[in-house]
Amino acid sequence: MTNISAVSRETRARLEAFAALLLRWNPTINLIARRDEPVLWPRHIADSLQLAPLIPAGTTRGIDLGTGGGFPGLILAIATDIPFDLIEADQRKAAFLREAGRATQAPVHVHAVRAEAANLVAAPLITSRALAPLPHLLALTAPLLAPGGICLFLKGAGVESELTAAAAEWHMQVKRVPSQTAPGACILRISDIARVHDNARS
Repeated sequence: MTNISAVSRETRARLEAFAALLLRWNPTINLIARRDEPVLWPRHIADSLQLAPLIPAGTTRGIDLGTGGGFPGLILAIATDIPFDLIEADQRKAAFLREAGRATQAPVHVHAVRAEAANLVAAPLITSRALAPLPHLLALTAPLLAPGGICLFLKGAGVESELTAAAAEWHMQVKRVPSQTAPGACILRISDIARVHDNARS
């Protein structure tokens, strides 16, 4: 799925519409670093797309935390047609996400709130990219993840230290999937999240 040529012609057209819109808005909103504009497709779009094959069959809804310029939640909604709730506290970025959702006909609903304040029905899939260190990210995720659901988090080279820190606070099942777009980075597939002290009490 990281190979853009592998997507359908319709999906490619929708992704191209998204990319064109992002590049129009970027000078005023800084959706991505200006230096990343020439590598938008491999660095941001393909990086997000690599989550798609890891989504369990039959997943009916996802929540993306800290969507920013659309990564990975909006890209996944375009590629899979799975409805996503996009949580983005920055009002200007949220405005871009709403416009991009309309332009690409992606099944997304944008919430311009901080993740801590998101009042949503729990979903079977939570995604995030470059939002927060794993211990804090799990604290944001736990109230929003439906029983039996999974998390897919894009993480950089410091992932092992984040996992060590998170293990002091959280029980979880973790699978590491090497990133196909960034050397040293990986995707964390996390399930069965529970706070350590919650289990200790029971």
